[in-house]
Amino acid sequence: MRILIFLPIIAMLLACAPKLKIPQNPKQGPLAEAIHYLADDKLKGRETGTQGEKLAADYIIAQYKKMGLKPLGDMKNGAQSYLQVFEAVESTDPHGHQSDMPSDGTLVRGRNVIGYIDNNASNTVVLGAHYDHLGMGGFGSLYEGNNEIHNGADDNASGVAVMLYLAQLLQEKNVKHSNFIFIAFSGEEKGLWGSNYFVKHPTADLEQMNYMINFDMVGRLKDNRLAINGTGTSPEWTVLDKVNKGFELIKSESGIGPSDHTSFYLEGIPSIHLFTGQHEDYHKPSDDVDKVNYHGCYQIAHYVYRIMDDIKGNKIGFNTTKDESTEQLRFKVTLGVIPDYLFQGKGMRIDGVRNGKTASEAGILKGDVVIKMGDLDIVDMQSYMQALGQFEPGQTVLVTVLRDDKAVEKQVTFQ
Repeated sequence: MRILIFLPIIAMLLACAPKLKIPQNPKQGPLAEAIHYLADDKLKGRETGTQGEKLAADYIIAQYKKMGLKPLGDMKNGAQSYLQVFEAVESTDPHGHQSDMPSDGTLVRGRNVIGYIDNNASNTVVLGAHYDHLGMGGFGSLYEGNNEIHNGADDNASGVAVMLYLAQLLQEKNVKHSNFIFIAFSGEEKGLWGSNYFVKHPTADLEQMNYMINFDMVGRLKDNRLAINGTGTSPEWTVLDKVNKGFELIKSESGIGPSDHTSFYLEGIPSIHLFTGQHEDYHKPSDDVDKVNYHGCYQIAHYVYRIMDDIKGNKIGFNTTKDESTEQLRFKVTLGVIPDYLFQGKGMRIDGVRNGKTASEAGILKGDVVIKMGDLDIVDMQSYMQALGQFEPGQTVLVTVLRDDKAVEKQVTFQ
């Protein structure tokens, strides 16, 4: 009798569980196809603002269209497009002092690529991955030879491929519990340009965004070790352990890190970043398709599907987190702020203030523009970083910021 009672219940549970299969040959599946295209030499490293970036964007748009995703980018000729175009100034001399970035730097035009599944749901899930890389090398490359194509198969063709595969899964499984936004960011390698621009110029309601999942370098899964950053940004991220099947999770609570989830966290959106770890090919021409763990990419995609399936359409809470960034490792002191890398005016605009750090203790606020530190004028990001190198822990200086176009002086004691 007990068997008769429980068999229907078991059958019902099995019917509700996601049925996800990895292709028999993962190297020939849809994930591999996307990685191979994006990491092909003809795209010449997908540097922001180049023809290679445009080819990559066109490919992603074609995949969105094939899956029936709606465009959620800029309005163009009276209709919404898949592209969100932004402009940012890149210094022509990243190591030198610039007296005026907008005139001395190079104006770069980048493109976010945004697709949308509209289920008329109350909450929206954002899945993101940056598709730009380092082009022929240059600033940011760790390669010591002559300029060569940096294909960035792991960084971050792998993340884009996982994102696209999840879009396909959600469509095939007819998942309706949430709306889904898919964003392929550009300019991440330049300083989170694309994600920073999107949250400041959103093409959808930020208040409706339940959480954000970011895929950046997920192509080198080894020994089933998967890093997840941002686990402290919501109390509901306990689901990460609940639906885990075989991963050794290395979790970091901070919502602030060197990838696009940071931009969403700073807007009060719970955000996590999945990452399979650093390797000897990072930011080198040797980061190529033959070294990608395609089976691992499918494992990660299915894991994220289970996370979303468990949360369903339920609103999750947001937590601020303790900062675990490495700013203090680059300088003797830290101001304890997140710079706005897209700011093109004079000074260094603050995009976020870290609780309990120097700026927070001094009463410096998000949105303030630092124009002077001690006797040193701050005209751009580079002069700000150079100024930090001049101070010692425990030293007290006067920092001048612009707040609502008025100069405000704050006494700062560096930690």
